[in-house]
Amino acid sequence: MAVDMSMPVLVVDDYKTMVRIITNLLKQLGFQNIEAASDGKEAFAKMQEQKYGLVISDWNMEPMTGYELLREVRSADTLKTTPFIMVTAESKTENVIAAKKAGVNNYIVKPFNAATLKGKIAAVLGDF
Repeated sequence: MAVDMSMPVLVVDDYKTMVRIITNLLKQLGFQNIEAASDGKEAFAKMQEQKYGLVISDWNMEPMTGYELLREVRSADTLKTTPFIMVTAESKTENVIAAKKAGVNNYIVKPFNAATLKGKIAAVLGDF
């Protein structure tokens, strides 16, 4: 099944520069409909208003972390199947295990490039 490049993608990061970098990489890969949220709380509110085809979230944010956002998303009936990729600067094994247990679809460690991002997205959504 081909990936719908017009599906809405939500990028969640409290660091504006990182939002811009991920947005630009997504655009390079062909995604057209990209929105941003600056923390898990804002992202969760947006997700209750609109269905996203993919969420790419940073782990470390205040007041609601990406991990807490993931747990909220997975416990909400209308959102629990949303593809979710976690981004982090730390490759701590316990974080990866916790995210996997919470239902993350994939995990990216910073820094990364368009090829890495494409591979992670393809692993979750299928080739594009």
